[in-house]
Amino acid sequence: MPGMKDPRFARSLICLCAHSAEGAMGIVLNKPLDGLSFDDLLRQLELQPVPPRRRVRLLTGGPVEGGRGFVLHTDDWSSDASLPVSDGLALTASVDILKAIAGGAGPREGVLALGYAGWGAGQLEEEIQHNAWLSVPPDESLLFGPEHERKWDLAMAKLKVNPLLLSGAAGHA
Repeated sequence: MPGMKDPRFARSLICLCAHSAEGAMGIVLNKPLDGLSFDDLLRQLELQPVPPRRRVRLLTGGPVEGGRGFVLHTDDWSSDASLPVSDGLALTASVDILKAIAGGAGPREGVLALGYAGWGAGQLEEEIQHNAWLSVPPDESLLFGPEHERKWDLAMAKLKVNPLLLSGAAGHA
C-alpha cells in the first residue's frame, strides 16, 4: 500500500513464492542490486560464461539473508532444487541454475535476488487484514521487466487503482 511505513518495503513489488501455516517468503522485484553485476557474481563463483552470454538482472530480494541467492525464473528449466511457485514460474536457490545460465542454457527468463522477504506464521495474513498489502496477478513484465522504478506503478495500473485515492484505514464488518 502507498502508506507502508517500513522503508524496506515502501513501494515494493514482491512475488510471493511460498506460503504455508509456518510463514511466507517472497522476492522483491523492483529494487536493483547496486555495485555487483551478473558477470562479477559469476567470477566470484568461479564460473565462466560461454557465448552466447546471457545477462540476468540482480535484485535486492529482501532484508532476510542478504548473502543468499535466489533465482526466480520461468519453469522451462528446473532442477531437484527448484520450487514450483505457480504455473510457469519456479524458484531455485542452487548454483546449478547459474552454471546453466553461464553455459548458455537455463530458463528463458529469470532474475537473481540476494536475500528475500519473510514473514512468520500468521504475520502476512495479519498485515493483509490491516490493509498493508495489495495483491495483483503476476505477469512477465512485472516479474522480469527491466523498468524497476516503474514496476510498482505498473502493478497499481494493472489493478486500475490510483494510489493517491487509497486509504490505509481498514474497515471491518
